[in-house]
Amino acid sequence: MTTSRAALLTGPDTVELVEYPVPDVGEDDAVLRIEAAALCGSDIAQVRSGLSAGRPTHLVPGHEPMGVVHAIGRSAARRWGVGVGDRVAVEVVVPCHECPSCAVRNHVACERSLGAYGYRPFESPTPLIGGFADYMYLHPQSVVHRIDAEVPVAEAAMFNSIAAGVRWAGHLGDVRPGATVVILGAGQRGIAAAIAARQAGAEQIIVTGLAQDAHKLDAALAIAADSAVMADSEDVPERVRELTGGRLADVVLDLTPDAAQPVQDALEAVRPGGRVVLAGLKHGRGIELVTDRIVQKGITVVGARGVESTSIDEAIALIESRRFPLDLLHTHSFGLDEVVHAIDVLAGVPDDPAIHVSLVP
Repeated sequence: MTTSRAALLTGPDTVELVEYPVPDVGEDDAVLRIEAAALCGSDIAQVRSGLSAGRPTHLVPGHEPMGVVHAIGRSAARRWGVGVGDRVAVEVVVPCHECPSCAVRNHVACERSLGAYGYRPFESPTPLIGGFADYMYLHPQSVVHRIDAEVPVAEAAMFNSIAAGVRWAGHLGDVRPGATVVILGAGQRGIAAAIAARQAGAEQIIVTGLAQDAHKLDAALAIAADSAVMADSEDVPERVRELTGGRLADVVLDLTPDAAQPVQDALEAVRPGGRVVLAGLKHGRGIELVTDRIVQKGITVVGARGVESTSIDEAIALIESRRFPLDLLHTHSFGLDEVVHAIDVLAGVPDDPAIHVSLVP
């Protein structure tokens, strides 16, 4: 019997390395051999709190898994168009495939989802339903996307981050050729948004960050951005005005967590008739706004939540194109026995700056 190691979250900052049998597959399901599971900010909150979906629970985290099909049933192979040995990325939500959101492939907004990998448990023959493991069970209603096996693992694991950039900049921001784009926040998804904006034909891309984000701003400039602004020492809207010759930005994206000032900066840095995309969660914090600025400037303000299948498809195509030096975005890979340390590094360690971090079994 094949067994799988798994990093089991049992409490705040408490992860135990355990083993489970790898389940047999039937006609409609599959088992994935994990190559990597990328980390994001929600993993920090999950591991540090020991909570999933707001409740204490013992589960295997990891909601951005990708790897190679280890075993698959005949019906599942036909439905997904993949076979043993194929590399796939797995969408986090296990959707109903029947609601209006599913009809437009926006599975993250599914009205009757069964659960979510690594976060919200669903009915399964095994606890192996998170990416922090050697193997992961694939439910029959899962959504998978093929990835070229020649792409380096670290870059293939960026499918969700890049998809966020595609969704927020390309789809919701509606970035057009020749546009000027300002991205507030230079984390992995901020840099991904810069990549997506460049792919969409943006002429000028400006990213902002703090002094502690110098390594992220350097990466953004090396990969896709034209200019960087230090938000803790410069007036962001005024600097954008200078860099654009007074025109301001066609599109501004706020991807910063918690901070209120970037929302206000976004309304000032966007041109009349421009577009603002808000994707940075403020975790319930109220923000005081002069809404007259939205009215007087005729600004379109759009909220962004997660990614959908189309953006993942486009992100994978972008990754496979090798157009951008994505190796500059990935900074760390850790093993299954290093989950808590990986979370600390992603959250910020002064002597070990991180951007994109993955767990690699």
